[in-house]
Amino acid sequence: MTGSGQQFYYNVATHQVEEGRVSDWSHLMGPYPTREAAQKALETAAARAQKWKAEEEEEER
Repeated sequence: MTGSGQQFYYNVATHQVEEGRVSDWSHLMGPYPTREAAQKALETAAARAQKWKAEEEEEER
């Protein structure tokens, strides 16, 4: 977390990181504690989705 307690969001419409909730919530992913984490929002979401899919497939076996 930054010293200021600021949170970061990834805007899926502009593909930019925003400090604080600048845009409409429907365009934002987050909050993230750092700018770097927000920049990786899509990668993080894809990795989580892949993990959940693998878990569901394992449960079906």
